[in-house]
Amino acid sequence: MIQRIQTVFLFLIVVAMGVALANPIWEKTGPISTEIAQLTALQYSQQQSAGAQAGVPQSQVPTTVITSVWYLGLLLALVALSSLYAIFQYRNRLTQTALCAVNALMLTAIMGIVLYRTLYAGKEYGNPADQGNFLLGFYAIIAALLFNALANRFIRRDEKLVRGSDRLR
Repeated sequence: MIQRIQTVFLFLIVVAMGVALANPIWEKTGPISTEIAQLTALQYSQQQSAGAQAGVPQSQVPTTVITSVWYLGLLLALVALSSLYAIFQYRNRLTQTALCAVNALMLTAIMGIVLYRTLYAGKEYGNPADQGNFLLGFYAIIAALLFNALANRFIRRDEKLVRGSDRLR
């Protein structure tokens, strides 16, 4: 039935993916307060001072380099859609388990992409010793990993309960 606890966890995955899509994931400031690097679900942007040009102070000539990371947003949306689909597969717990396994793989790929972008690609920006700040979007992805594990656990527990009751008949 749709009112089981795993449905709540699957819905929370959808909410967490919406939060990760809507909020920045990571941010790092440079030595000057106007220099900033930021990772969102769709882009990685670096705003740097270009240097003094024609008597304009350095802090007033920012250049922004934007790199598209659309695949990160696509993976976040796919996790949300597969979790939403899994909610309505309550009659087939094996399908729900398979969808949770696929979600776990996609969430692992998302974490790999985020950590690569922040810890390796972001290291070249600003102070290499500073790793930057993880923001709400990052913690939403971690929450989705936790909710996925809990949903999978409760789906397997329901399946075990149903198989145990079938043996008694």
